[in-house]
Amino acid sequence: MVPQSFFPTRIVSLQPSATVILKCLGLLDRLVACTKYCADVCPEVDDGQRILVHDSWTAQAQQILAAKPDLVIASVPYQEKAVAEILRAGVSFLGLAPHSLNDIYGDIAKIAGVLGEPGRAESVIKQMKADIAEVESRARGCERPLVFCEEWGKPIIHSQAWVAELVGAAGGEFLGEPGKQTTAETVRAADPEVVIAAWCGAGDRVPLEKIIRERGWREMRAARQGRVYCLRDEWLNTPAPTLVVGLRAVAHAIHPELFPPITGIRRIISEGSPSPARVL
Repeated sequence: MVPQSFFPTRIVSLQPSATVILKCLGLLDRLVACTKYCADVCPEVDDGQRILVHDSWTAQAQQILAAKPDLVIASVPYQEKAVAEILRAGVSFLGLAPHSLNDIYGDIAKIAGVLGEPGRAESVIKQMKADIAEVESRARGCERPLVFCEEWGKPIIHSQAWVAELVGAAGGEFLGEPGKQTTAETVRAADPEVVIAAWCGAGDRVPLEKIIRERGWREMRAARQGRVYCLRDEWLNTPAPTLVVGLRAVAHAIHPELFPPITGIRRIISEGSPSPARVL
């Protein structure tokens, strides 16, 4: 058995997903530094007790090393120069690159294992899978509307593969290739029945009316039927157990007759031309 002292006790997290996973594992007490974006999805870390550092993409090695970590966790894309400096300083580095739900389960297990608490991961993953299965069961047998999900607006980029899996679990058909760029014309030609926008870093501030107007989407089924939604960024773009909240929001957008609204969803409510979005 490995002595507990051999496992990391001073962690720097450069990615909100890693911070959320630490929270779900009950290991936030080992977090000594994180990014301001971590506080957006995990308010518990904004207590004045932790150093705020730049994220994976803008990471500054000197800033990170000042926290005296014994483990740094980041996710792609991360700055290779900073990673090299961290490794040269003798600090362990764990880089994550999830694409699917299975990858996310693996990351949860990986973090727990590195920290010497593999048993904690089992319960977190089991609960996450059960929550997804419950939604999937309720949506089974329903009509499957075509759903366009975007994680960025300029250029227009499809949401990631794990979001496509959540759309499928919620009883919809994901439009396009996950994580790839598309055009307004391509989406308009596909004529989706539901549009979901969750832009990275935008919180719940996607300008729904503006994008429908400027992209010429007013005649799409989603716009005509008032099924254009904005979901909070962290609900779909943070590959961690918080995706379950995003799943429930997606499920409501796809099958409102089966799933209740989640506080904070915004949508365009008029048919024909867009009217101001309403928070549900």
